[in-house]
Amino acid sequence: MASGSSLLEEELSCPVCFEIFRDPVVLSCSHSFCKACLQKNWEQKGSRECPVCRRRSSKDKPPLNLSLRNICESFLKERSQRAKAGSELLCSLHSEKLKLFCLEDEIPVCFVCQTSKKHANHTVRPVQEAAEEYKEKLRTALAPLQKKLKAFNEVKLVCDQTAEHIKSQAQRTESQIKMEFGKLQQFLKDEEAARIAALKQEEEQKSQMMKEKIEKMTEEISSLSEQIRAIEQELGAEDVSFLQVRPVQNLF
Repeated sequence: MASGSSLLEEELSCPVCFEIFRDPVVLSCSHSFCKACLQKNWEQKGSRECPVCRRRSSKDKPPLNLSLRNICESFLKERSQRAKAGSELLCSLHSEKLKLFCLEDEIPVCFVCQTSKKHANHTVRPVQEAAEEYKEKLRTALAPLQKKLKAFNEVKLVCDQTAEHIKSQAQRTESQIKMEFGKLQQFLKDEEAARIAALKQEEEQKSQMMKEKIEKMTEEISSLSEQIRAIEQELGAEDVSFLQVRPVQNLF
């Protein structure tokens, strides 16, 4: 036995699309239809007749059924609120529990949807059975992805270890280079100091030798200067005195 909600829904459903009226229009025969459904029906048949009683309409643009539209909008709003307030998801069209799954449309449906024109001749499965089937497909698809992820993680681990080894090796090499250059710099400083010390020692030795030579030459120059002065004094004497004081043979 149909529930009160289902009966009301039938009364508020369009005879063409079997859904709740959308912008309902009323013909002179008192039958109402969704505005879009009626226009499409007339275009397909090429005549303006009622899809229910076949009575011809004198108007190509039937008036809106405002009262029916308001009732439908209130019904849809109330049904939506009931669905949100309920602990289970309900069909947005029929406010029934979604117990079935339409394989063609791939959406959950209620038992009323199953018998509607929209889902006519469609294959349906219980929600639990369909969900388990899809979950099994996901599990099957998940397995190779997990395997691939594991392989990527293992490769990444190796790459991380290699990168860490390269970094550590570079740091050790850098320290070794700094140590070797430090030693080289110290060697060069020591070598520089040793050569400068040797140069100064050589300078002192040569300077001492030159000093001794200069002193000797100074003494010789002084001696020669004395001799020259003596000779010059003798040369200034008169001939007789010169000859008496120093015979000529004593000069050479």
